Amino acid sequence: MLEGSLGGVHHDRPAMADVLATIAVDPERARVYEHGWQSWSPTVAYRLTDAPYRPVSELRRVGNYRPERTAPADTFWGEGLLAVDPGTGEGVHVFATTSTGVVPSIRAEVTGNRVVVRAEGAVAHAMVDGGDAEEEGGFGVLDRALARWADGFAAEANVGPLRPPPTAWCSWYHYFENVTQGDIEENLLAMGELDLAVDVVQIDDGYQAEIGDWLTLSDRFASLPDIVGRIRDAGRRAGIWVAPFLMGERSAVLRDHPDWAIGGADPGTGWNQQLAALDITHRGAEAYFREVFGTLRDVGFDYFKIDFIYAGAMEGRRADPSVSGVDAYRHGLRVIRDAIGPDSYLLGCGAPILPSVGLVDAMRIGPDIGHHFEPLDGDLSQPSQRAAAQNTRWRAWQQGRFWVNDSDCLVAGPHVERRENWADVVERFGGLRSSSDRLRGLDEWGLETTRRLLRPGLVAPIVG
Repeated sequence: MLEGSLGGVHHDRPAMADVLATIAVDPERARVYEHGWQSWSPTVAYRLTDAPYRPVSELRRVGNYRPERTAPADTFWGEGLLAVDPGTGEGVHVFATTSTGVVPSIRAEVTGNRVVVRAEGAVAHAMVDGGDAEEEGGFGVLDRALARWADGFAAEANVGPLRPPPTAWCSWYHYFENVTQGDIEENLLAMGELDLAVDVVQIDDGYQAEIGDWLTLSDRFASLPDIVGRIRDAGRRAGIWVAPFLMGERSAVLRDHPDWAIGGADPGTGWNQQLAALDITHRGAEAYFREVFGTLRDVGFDYFKIDFIYAGAMEGRRADPSVSGVDAYRHGLRVIRDAIGPDSYLLGCGAPILPSVGLVDAMRIGPDIGHHFEPLDGDLSQPSQRAAAQNTRWRAWQQGRFWVNDSDCLVAGPHVERRENWADVVERFGGLRSSSDRLRGLDEWGLETTRRLLRPGLVAPIVG
């Protein structure tokens, strides 16, 4: 997990082009929608008088917002997508990139009863009809306009038919990085004892020796083939977590191949060590990607959660200097898909959102859930129910269009603050349904709720 401080990270506030639009608005009814860079970046519709959410530290800005950008505190700012509902009933102004490979920053400044929009690069401006002002299913004009825009963007990105997601159990939110092979085996048995409809048993962070050394096990795991065999013998599928674009300073891969790191890119610190971002344009690094994911696929994993993947899109010095950060990132995801095969299920997390369209089956669309309601440091990109629920609601229009939305795991134990509220969020918005409790530790309410919400096959849009 990311912590500590940063140094040497280049970031800027890009020069904005001429005015794209000056929009007359109703100051009381108007809303501005900021779309954040990656999974964890706050994404919400603001009133004109609201102060937009901004990072509380440099570490948060790099790891949870857009590393190469600093959004001003007094201006609305979207990464590749910003929308203005003037509140006058005339439709919604959607300003957006036309490509998954280029993500310009877009800003909106409020001046009296007008909103002035500028962008750093090529942006399309469309007036989109969001229908009647009356809300339908809790969604209003802005949601419906974004959904209609997304239909066209998904078509341009060649998003194919979405595959029904499996249900899953994930080790993270009870065991965190201290998970053991015995913990996986205990919960595998509990699924049968409790008659839970879990398709995939996903081993999260903690099985690997170091960040980057994905094929070397920690001392808490004896054998991946053994545990995969047990999972499959129980009639379930095996899933695994990988943070493929990160390398820790303690890892053998970074020690042996320092030239695989993106020069000048500093993803910060995490897991009590300095991190580096992997350069997929280096031939050796790409070969390593193929080895890691091909080996895991051969062991029997067919569900992959790839996390912290924003690091692959960081700008810096690459082996191939002609490749941008976004293009390198997209190439890396294609390499992963090629290695795991077309039938494996691929879930993105900590991912640049718009550059990922068409490349994953499911996507985490908000920060991690937490056992607590408020983020501990006050930053709404951080683990907490408030932050996870906010993004889940404001990216609901992506479900069934870009991919299957992952709100994050259901955590239903009695220690979870406002657990009933989080269960409601998962039930209403979650496309991918997963559980992440120690199953034998659930009380009656937690077990009944887990059993009820583990539903497979949710691919339909939830915003009309």
